[in-house]
Amino acid sequence: MHTTRIYHDTCPICGSREIAFAFSAKDNTVSGETFEVWDCTHCTSRFTQGIPAEEDIGAYYESEEYISHSNTSKGLINTLYQQVRAFTLVQKRKLIERLSGQTKGTLLDIGCGTGEFLREMQQHDWEVKGLEPSPAARDFARQSYALQVDEPDQLFGLSAQSADVITMWHVLEHVHRLSDTLNQIHDLLRPDGLLLIAVPNFTSSDADHYREHWAAYDVPRHLYHFSPRGMKMLLEKHRFSIQEHRPMPFDAFYVSMLSEQYAHGRNRLARAFAAGLHSWWKARRDARVGSSVLYVVKKSRK
Repeated sequence: MHTTRIYHDTCPICGSREIAFAFSAKDNTVSGETFEVWDCTHCTSRFTQGIPAEEDIGAYYESEEYISHSNTSKGLINTLYQQVRAFTLVQKRKLIERLSGQTKGTLLDIGCGTGEFLREMQQHDWEVKGLEPSPAARDFARQSYALQVDEPDQLFGLSAQSADVITMWHVLEHVHRLSDTLNQIHDLLRPDGLLLIAVPNFTSSDADHYREHWAAYDVPRHLYHFSPRGMKMLLEKHRFSIQEHRPMPFDAFYVSMLSEQYAHGRNRLARAFAAGLHSWWKARRDARVGSSVLYVVKKSRK
């Protein structure tokens, strides 16, 4: 693919120059290309080097295997994903209602995909809006669920303090304009608003087990690879405060199944289950070591 590439000489998460090459990882979903992943010793996060520019990266999402854009049930892994998602959508809604103390309000979902989460919230009296870069996913959400879903740039045209809840389910790692986006989210949230950010965690045991084959590196679509320390530094820099860390228990199994396929060319379900179970068990004791972490965030009081 002929694209403009972006290379960082400072960490895109914290700005430090304490960065170095860590390893190379393959794009197993679309291009088959190899990308470098670098470490930042200051914030302990990682990031992908040589990423496609924002105007070029769309080509790297053009695959039926990319489930958040296609809503596919093709293959065993995606079939299982669909079945689990039906359960987790309800759990997400109940969590938001408990954490926000509201049974209805205004919710913005950034990177809403094909809109299933928004539909769940809308069906329970929430006023919802979604932002999504994929034209196909936007069209699906509009036509299938009659949802209001716009392009991501519309984020910067929304009214200040207009959202009770903003959600980013595995989205922040995809955002090119990281600082601008977090600043705008801060402005959009009401004073006591709730921000939920779910991201993969490369400090998990399943990431350590699969190393460069860990599916949640997902280069080049994942621009950043967050550690809990890196997320804390990033959010505090943008005037947010982490209230709690919550595990996302199914992610460890889903990611391990994909990682087995990437590492060995086939689904070794027993091995994937064992790796996922080990990661899940550790996350029960401390969510910050889980395969993915859900950060419950509010505006800083400072």
